[in-house]
Amino acid sequence: MDDSTIRVLVADDQHLIRGGLRAIIDAEPDLRVVGEAVDGASAAREAVACRADVVLMDVQMPGVDGIDGVRLVIEARPEARVLMLTMFDLDDYVLRALRAGASGFLLKTTPPADLTAAIRASRNGTMLFAPSVTRRLVESYVNQPAPVDGVPERLAGLTARELDVFQEIARGLSNTEIGAQLYMGEATVKTHITRILAKLGLRDRVQAVVLAYDCGLMRRALD
Repeated sequence: MDDSTIRVLVADDQHLIRGGLRAIIDAEPDLRVVGEAVDGASAAREAVACRADVVLMDVQMPGVDGIDGVRLVIEARPEARVLMLTMFDLDDYVLRALRAGASGFLLKTTPPADLTAAIRASRNGTMLFAPSVTRRLVESYVNQPAPVDGVPERLAGLTARELDVFQEIARGLSNTEIGAQLYMGEATVKTHITRILAKLGLRDRVQAVVLAYDCGLMRRALD
């Protein structure tokens, strides 16, 4: 296995599901399942032992569930990305997982090609959800505050241009789409996003979406 291979850990309490995911992932030349776990605690241990890049984490598992598992994995191996697995696209646990540091979520019914694409996207730090899915998820589960006047305090450290980019991230746009919307090159967009995430202490774009709704910025844009 060379350095370009994405190392995947599968955490699910059902043996058949773990086996099915392993078969799908290992069929890809650039992906490899390097370990399995049956709950959140063992996922954290295995993530370190196997040097996992991406962890596929079931939401509901006996013992330490997937929500606590996200926190444990990120504490043990901060560089790993965690994708939650769920049976329902509007699962009460999903937003809690995003708040805990997960990079996104997948349905267990996700087609194999979409699953492997999501693993690659997660590893590369790109957005996993289509804008419509992002909006529906966050609007359903974030306890939105009243719209704010001016720039929310949490975002006060962003420049005007960074705030523009942040809003487009929150809308679920890709780097190419943001560039077209704001008339800037894709490399410039990437630079802005790197600075935004660093300033706000966010792991990835998914957490940026949650923050935008949390602080009332996107509610104001939608009203």
